[in-house]
Amino acid sequence: MTQRKQIIAGNWKMNGTLSETANLINGLKQKIISSSLNREVVLCPPFTSLILANELIKDTPFKLGAQNVHFEAKGAYTGEVSAEMLKEAGCKYVIIGHSERRAYFQEDDAFINKKVKKTIATGLTVILCVGETLEEREKGITNQVVKAQLTGSLQNVSEKELENIIIAYEPVWAIGTGKTATPEQANEVHEYIRAVISGGYSAAAAERLIIQYGGSVKPDNAKELLSMPHIDGALVGGASLKADDFAGIVLA
Repeated sequence: MTQRKQIIAGNWKMNGTLSETANLINGLKQKIISSSLNREVVLCPPFTSLILANELIKDTPFKLGAQNVHFEAKGAYTGEVSAEMLKEAGCKYVIIGHSERRAYFQEDDAFINKKVKKTIATGLTVILCVGETLEEREKGITNQVVKAQLTGSLQNVSEKELENIIIAYEPVWAIGTGKTATPEQANEVHEYIRAVISGGYSAAAAERLIIQYGGSVKPDNAKELLSMPHIDGALVGGASLKADDFAGIVLA
């Protein structure tokens, strides 16, 4: 079995002024010592904090990520930010297709696919989010929803390009609700995602694929979740805004 790297990413969402960014990163630097770290850590602050965050994480094990991206390199897209801009700002990762983008900004799989393709072409790694709502889970269609999101978002993505994609499984009903999928529930969907990738690409591609879990990950449940065979890290929301909590997850 391939030994996959575990990646813990903190999605700050619309939180973090410049002073708050500095305080949080400085707090994390005190708690997470690079010599004892066996997981990759990605910080995804708001666009306005990217430059400062990049400066603050120099000489640390932390990597920088963005929360969104546009699929064009430049142009009349007021309020948008390109992959080239993010790369120059120091980003290595970009979150694409988060459930909040899908729900609040009506981003569909075809739109997300354009972002995925552009981001990979720019040399950045995509964290592609998929996941079902509570209604969909109760209807028993979790697998159908996740497969549709995967196949739509990865349309015309080659197996080679897939090496620059991380999948984040985020059951929508567990985001910000305090509810968490059990480790067994999460692992089951992660295993299914791997099966979808195996069928669409190859068994080797599926085995290499890093799949994070996201949805109310906290220090007290992180160790059990991260011990599951198909869970390769976490995409952390609220708990990433507190140095103690995020460090507790990273070091779980």
